[in-house]
Amino acid sequence: MNDKEDHQITPSKFGSRHVQMLLLFLGMAIAYTVRVSMSVAIVAMRNKNPVNPNIPQYDWDTQMSSFILSSFFWGYVVIQIPSGYVASTHSAQKLLACGIFICSILSVLTPLMASYGYVAVICCRVAMGLCQGCLLPCAQTLLSRWVPPMERARLGSFVMNGPQFGTVITMPISGALAATSIGWPSIFYIFGTIGIVWSIIFYWLGADYPSQYPRISPNETRYINDSLGNLDKSGDIKKLKVPWKSIFTSVPMWALTIVHCGHNWGFYTFLTEMPSYMKSVLNFDISQSGGVSALPYLAMWLLGFPISFLADLALKKGVPIVIVRKLCNSIGLWIPAIAMFILCIIKTTNSIFFVAILVVGIGFNCGTTCGFQINLIDLSPNFAGSMMSITNCIANVLGIVSPLICGIIVTDETNVNQWNIVFSITSVIYFVSNLIFLIFGQANIQPWNDVEDHLKTQHRRVSTISIAGEPTSLSIPEQIIEEESKTPC
Repeated sequence: MNDKEDHQITPSKFGSRHVQMLLLFLGMAIAYTVRVSMSVAIVAMRNKNPVNPNIPQYDWDTQMSSFILSSFFWGYVVIQIPSGYVASTHSAQKLLACGIFICSILSVLTPLMASYGYVAVICCRVAMGLCQGCLLPCAQTLLSRWVPPMERARLGSFVMNGPQFGTVITMPISGALAATSIGWPSIFYIFGTIGIVWSIIFYWLGADYPSQYPRISPNETRYINDSLGNLDKSGDIKKLKVPWKSIFTSVPMWALTIVHCGHNWGFYTFLTEMPSYMKSVLNFDISQSGGVSALPYLAMWLLGFPISFLADLALKKGVPIVIVRKLCNSIGLWIPAIAMFILCIIKTTNSIFFVAILVVGIGFNCGTTCGFQINLIDLSPNFAGSMMSITNCIANVLGIVSPLICGIIVTDETNVNQWNIVFSITSVIYFVSNLIFLIFGQANIQPWNDVEDHLKTQHRRVSTISIAGEPTSLSIPEQIIEEESKTPC
């Protein structure tokens, strides 16, 4: 083999990195099935005319329900930064497997907790939030260790759209289960059991780094490590120290945090309140409301595939990363903002129109998975998990606040005008937060990414990498850095 052939690495069309991303996608989806199931189940738990009179029902008012729905995020917020630190410095894979395992067990115990009152349910949901606090920090950390830059939008979006897939399958199935004789407890039993099974599988088949995965080929290991600049630190992971001061004083980091807050406000408002809106305003019954509530998330999941493909294609065509990230993010927040505004100004009782607007508005939110949600890895591959823990901690305060504020505004769930106030607030928050990201967001690796400063030499190790069988004169990281150096962020 000559030197030219030795330096050319052709990535496998389907390899171990894809297996890891598939497992991670399923983990994200299953985590959301456990999380979202309460949004549908609580409607059935309050139903005064159950199919099976032997299934317990609870006289919880709107504010009690809002507390239950938001309580998950009380624990979720608290554990973000500690879990991000552990994910970055220890095993993100094992942390995620254990977190989802315990959370799934608590899901199975939820019907028992409900028999002791809504306070017991709140305590159970807080504990579940504590267990799931590691979800996004671990996902970002594993993405940064497994996914080459030129596949980042495609594979990153695939993983980050896992929650949408989980939501899509949870809402209709939960609605159908709640309407049967086995009732709402089966929702928690079924999804909790699935979570337990996935956790065991991921614990044994998952890996933190390519070098730790025994089934990976040497060619794929070299392709991943070279494209990432040989950042595989599986041997000395604990030596990395998180540069907290630099992260907290980074302008692009704060732009990310603000846009993350804006996204979370709308996402969790709709995620928790949609079934109630469908039932009270659009007059869908319990079995229908779950299925119809899932339609926007089905659209979000499906639209994620072409958007991520086009994002990666744009990168291959030479479009700077910063432009791709900001364009995708604008699609993900400004189209939903327009849709929410339309809901407020057009007076109609046509349920099909309302559902269509919600499908468009929430569906295009998937653009953020190729925008700010993957931008953390652009800024700092080494500390993406820690950064996600910070932004997710702050942003998920709104996961607590938004259902509570919705409960304060919407005192009469059949009042369309009250719901329009919620939509108006969401529209403004979407617009402003994305505008801040457009002005202050960046996509170049930050100076504090590598505390050992080996980025100065890492790009000299690779002279040529073959992408999809076509040789290129620069390594992938060099191409990206060269593009960004020519383009102001």
